[in-house]
Order: sequence, then structure tokens, then C-alpha cells
Amino acid sequence: MIKRKQVGHHNPNKDTKRSKVKAILRIFFWFTVGVSLGFFLFISFAFILFQKLFAHAVYPGILVAGIEVGGKTQEEIEKIFAEKNARLGEKKLIFTHKDKTVATTAETLGIGFDGKLLALQAYSVGRSNDPLSNGSLIFQAYLNGIYFPASYTFSENTLKELLDPIAKEIYAEPVEALFSFENGRVITFRPSQEGQELDMEKLKKDISTKRVLILTAKEPQAITIPIPVKILKPKITTDKVNNLGIEELIGSGTSLYRGSIATRTYNISLAASRINGVLVAPDEIFSFNKVLGDISEFTGYKQAYIIQNGRTVLGDGGGVCQVSTTFFRAVLNAGLPIVERNAHAYRVAYYEQDSPPGFDATIYVPSVDFRFKNDTGKYILIQSVVDQTNAELTFNLYGTSDGREVTLSKPAITNQIPAPEPLYQDDPTLPKGEVKQVDFAAAGAIVVFTREVKKNGKTMLSDKFVSNYRPWQAVYLRGTKEN
Repeated sequence: MIKRKQVGHHNPNKDTKRSKVKAILRIFFWFTVGVSLGFFLFISFAFILFQKLFAHAVYPGILVAGIEVGGKTQEEIEKIFAEKNARLGEKKLIFTHKDKTVATTAETLGIGFDGKLLALQAYSVGRSNDPLSNGSLIFQAYLNGIYFPASYTFSENTLKELLDPIAKEIYAEPVEALFSFENGRVITFRPSQEGQELDMEKLKKDISTKRVLILTAKEPQAITIPIPVKILKPKITTDKVNNLGIEELIGSGTSLYRGSIATRTYNISLAASRINGVLVAPDEIFSFNKVLGDISEFTGYKQAYIIQNGRTVLGDGGGVCQVSTTFFRAVLNAGLPIVERNAHAYRVAYYEQDSPPGFDATIYVPSVDFRFKNDTGKYILIQSVVDQTNAELTFNLYGTSDGREVTLSKPAITNQIPAPEPLYQDDPTLPKGEVKQVDFAAAGAIVVFTREVKKNGKTMLSDKFVSNYRPWQAVYLRGTKEN
């Protein structure tokens, strides 16, 4: 038996359908390509026309400093801001430092809108070397807008020229510290001192802060700007030049000695120099008499008026009590414990030239002393400054501050007694008819003041200083010597 192979039946209709689908897809594809190409050509042509239209103008949707500048040329934009700047001439600026002032205008300092930069920024949008980026920016500007903040001009050189006189007055070079001592006494001492200069960077920022007010104010007005000062730190500070704990000023006292005779002025300078540079150790009780030593012609002092046996007479070292009085004031202000202080027998006019009564301290070697204790835990350096031009003596105490705060009360003056009537005494050594005053009148009084020293809010010292001044009689010598 012979087997026959079965052959499938071919369907011509199916092949025809497939061919039609392929043809339709092919037509659709080329149609889509053609439409896309046409659309691209149309967009490109439209974009080229758009660029040609705005070849010399800013594209639409660009805003600068809140102003719509689309369609405007760079020159037109510059003109807009030039007109705004022209109205700034009446806007005044006054720079101040203490009692010094410098007045100028916004126009003089060149404060205004930077029209050239703003025009260039606006015109540059959509004009880079990247066509896609350009199209994106132009489309974004057209739909949503592109905003540029205001840019400003300012002449720093003009400002520096205007403020140069004040800048020179402000400037102070920082002072580097110096320190050396021999045999327990400081022979060279110069505390560090901060310098200062006009802070131009801060001033420019302050002007920038005020700029909106300058540019937007409708009415003419004067705008005051304080001149800022920048502190200049020394490279070598006081605390770096010694290991004794002498870092800063902890107390100062002054007094005036105007009207002193030449010998008294000399003695003040000599005594002050012998106290200068002395170091007081921690917990040491400082004795003014011990440091000063002998006061006589043998140690260099000259004769000037002193109080002795109830009279004002010429004696060696007259004027030294001006030094002890000034030193007493420095110790008072430093808040240091005072172990011994004695008031003068009567009110001395010198000590009240720059101070109320009661702030004096007398000494008389060896019995009457002025003493204080160094309770700071660090060394204290004593420095004296004699200003011969102004007849002023100053004592500065340097050490380490522990934060103590000093409060001095105003002195209470009671029991005031007028000075007695002047006393005239015959003097056979003076020519007849000549009168010479050798003592000066002073009213008597009891003067009391207090001092409170606090540290971290707690009272560490509470003192009461009482001065019982006797009324003092003026004494005149009346000449009886015959020619």
C-alpha cells in the first residue's frame, strides 16, 4: 500500500491583506516624517524670523530691576536707567565719626543703576553659542518671564578721597608690648595697645544696605551713615612678654599739681620715678615708705612746703604727698585692700583741683605710711606717668583682672568750720612794709566716703574712709627791718 503526502491549501487573500497593511504603514511613516520635517522647517524658519525681528532688541519677557525691557535696544535700556540716575543728585549722604561729618551726594559717589551692565545682561539672553539653550531661554521668557535683579555702580575711590582726612584721624598703629626687668624691678615696660583704622569693607556694606532707600526715596532726604572702625590687634600682647601674670591695666589714679613751685614739681617727679617699675608680689603688703626710702637732700630732694608741727613750712621733699595721694587713688580704683591710709591735717588745694575732698593720703617717713595688700594672686606692676605740660601725675597698676568691680560713693562733707582769721607775725629779716604769706587758709570739715568691691556679684571689700580736716589759718610775715 502506497502512502501519499498531504499538502496544505494556500490562501491568497491573506497575503493580499499583509501587503496592504505594510503599504499603509509605509505611507504613514513617510507622512509622519514629512509632517515632522515640515513642522521643524516651519519652526526653524519662524525662529529665524523671530531672531531677525529682535536682532537689535531684547527678546520679549525679559524684566530688569522690575522693568519690562522686551523689544528695547541696549541704548534704550541704558537711557531708562540714566534717567533714573539723574534724579539721584539730590539724595544726600552724611558720613559721621564722633564730631566729624562729611556730606556728599549719591551722584558724587556714583551710586546708581548700572545701566550698561543691565542692558547687556538683558540683551544676552538667548544669544549664546548653544541653539538649543537659546531656544529654551527665549521660550521660557515668552511664557513665564526672566527676571534680572538690579545692578549698581559705586565709586570706592571717590569715597576714599572724601573720607581721607577722617581716615587719617581714626588711624592708630597697634603698639607691641615690651617688658624687661632686673633685680626684681621692671626697667622697660610698654603695654600692648590695639590700633584702629576706618573699616572700608564694613562701610561699603552699610552703603549697600542703604542703597535701596537712596534709590527709591521719592523726596530728597539726607541719609546718615556712621563710619565704622576696625580694631587692629598687636602681634605681641602684654600677656605674652612676661610670665608674672601682668596682662592688663587693673587700676589708675590721677591728680593735678598746677601752681606748684619749681622745687615741689621736681620732688613730685623724683618720688614718682622711684615708685615706677616696682613689682608687688602676690599676697605682699606694699609699703610706700619702704619703697620710697629716705626723703632728704641726701637722696636728691629739694625744699618745698610741707606740714610740720602744725605749720606749713619749707622742708626736704615737699610735694611727695602729691605722689602718695595719687597712688592712693590708683589703689582705690583697683579695688585692692588698703592696710593703712592717713588723711592730711587740713584740706590741700592741690588735691581738690580734679577731685572732691577726702581722696588724699599723707605720708611721713618713717612713722606715717600708706600700705595696701596684693590679693590678686598675680604680680602687680606699678607705672608712674608725669605730665609736666599739664601738671598731671598718673599711677597705673598692671596685673591680671579677676573681675572685681569697684563702686566709690560721693563724699559726705559735714562739720564745716570756717578758717580762722589770718595771723600776722613780725619778721625782722624782711624789709619794713613787705608782707609775705607763708601759710594758706582752709576751712575745716569731716569728709566721709565709702568703697564697695564686688566679685561675681558678692561683696569682697567694704571700706569707710574718714578724713578729719582741721580749720587752717593763713599766716603772713610782716617785715620790720629798717633800711
